[in-house]
Amino acid sequence: MMENARVTSDPKGEYQELVDEISELLGAPATLENRDFELIAFGAYDSEGELDASALDPVRARSILTRRSTSAVRTWFEGFGIARATAPVRIPPTPEAGVYRGRVCLPVRHRGVVLGYVWLLSDDPGPTDQQLSAAMEVTPRIGALLADEAQAGADLSRELRAVLTAESGWQRDMALAEFHTELGARGEGLHTMVCVAPWPSSHPDDAPSVRTIPSATAVCALPWGPTAQSLALLVRLRSPEVLTPATTAAARLLERAEGVRGSGRPRSSPAEPGPAAAHRQTGGTQGRGPARPPDKGGQGQDIDTETPQPPDRPGEAEAARAGDGVAGAGRTDGAGRTGAAGRTEGTGRPAGHAPEPRGPRPGPVVAGIAVPHSGLADLATAWQEASAAARAALAEPRLGPVAHWSSIGPYRLLTTLPPTASHDPAVRPLLAPSHRELAHTAEVFLDCAGQAGRTAAELGIHRQTLYYRLSRVEQLTGLDLDDGEDRLLLHMGLKARRL
Repeated sequence: MMENARVTSDPKGEYQELVDEISELLGAPATLENRDFELIAFGAYDSEGELDASALDPVRARSILTRRSTSAVRTWFEGFGIARATAPVRIPPTPEAGVYRGRVCLPVRHRGVVLGYVWLLSDDPGPTDQQLSAAMEVTPRIGALLADEAQAGADLSRELRAVLTAESGWQRDMALAEFHTELGARGEGLHTMVCVAPWPSSHPDDAPSVRTIPSATAVCALPWGPTAQSLALLVRLRSPEVLTPATTAAARLLERAEGVRGSGRPRSSPAEPGPAAAHRQTGGTQGRGPARPPDKGGQGQDIDTETPQPPDRPGEAEAARAGDGVAGAGRTDGAGRTGAAGRTEGTGRPAGHAPEPRGPRPGPVVAGIAVPHSGLADLATAWQEASAAARAALAEPRLGPVAHWSSIGPYRLLTTLPPTASHDPAVRPLLAPSHRELAHTAEVFLDCAGQAGRTAAELGIHRQTLYYRLSRVEQLTGLDLDDGEDRLLLHMGLKARRL
């Protein structure tokens, strides 16, 4: 409890004091980043001009202005062995890579584990060995603070998971009481839940640190389908009308998910780089490494400080590519083929099962956001809303990549139905693979409110062809498309099979 009380106060002030102390020892502004290269604190500059990209370099300016670095920048610096270093590491300037000025990296460790880095822009001759040694003596205090905060976040993750997985009744009440005790006054305000799914790491402990997510109170990993994982995030709100903190946090996690999938490993556990002849740790004599750290093939690696950048809407490109996959089952693709109705294309799994990670072409990662709730009593309900919105975004890409429960329309109801809802005896014949085109035609017709002209234009077919297909639908299902209830049953069945 003492550790939690210390962390929940506000560690940012302590980080800033320690960074200022190091800046004073080195005679130049220093920055502190966590091991995911997300900015925590930076030393004061004498003037606004010193924050100009031409005075710093594009990499340093971006880190300060956006509070994080690109994946290419991370890979570049990790190539100098900073994740293994126990002493300051000098990194030479490389103008062609956007690194206009040299750097000194002070690894921040706690009990042998690297938790962050202190960075200093360094021109020749740079800080002396004595200055660097004095600065390194400060880093264990930063490491202890980062470790305390990580431990508190982990504890809250377990408690959030307990609330969301507990059976309703006394078990959930006990889990809520324990969670409320840990949160204290923070548990009384407005909150919402965010669901990010499917999270590209299958290990439940691979959830990112809550400190790295804006406005987050707690985060944990939860099962998503038989083998996949999702992230559950509790986000603080100031007003029920302003969900910007939740959408910002969702966008950050979608960007992070793309990085995890691109690197093949969680960013929260950076891989130790291979042997790097490109770096030298400063012991007594300060060394200089070559301008480029070798990659696995022994070749140098350039940095594009502007790329790789996340798309304007994280997950949008993946949603578009998945038109014949999770979100496109039953719809015609560009080659005139359609996904198997009621199944996820390429997997053969029945509809209603949560999506699973696919091999070389993973499906999209989406986020769902619940409506605001006051206090913690409705936490389970909020999680149901958030996960339902995520399922809807996977079923209908137009709703994503960030879907609000209040905006998913009929999916608010459809996501509450059991997985077998699409197996209605009347609808089932239409969902056979041999009738994909008829199922698609019927769904578009119902989406167009039964207007033949709009439907024919949408499908690009003649009206007589449409009428023929609709008569075949009626023959297969035994439903009357002029009857409102029959239309409702068919429409729900076709939509439900996407989930």
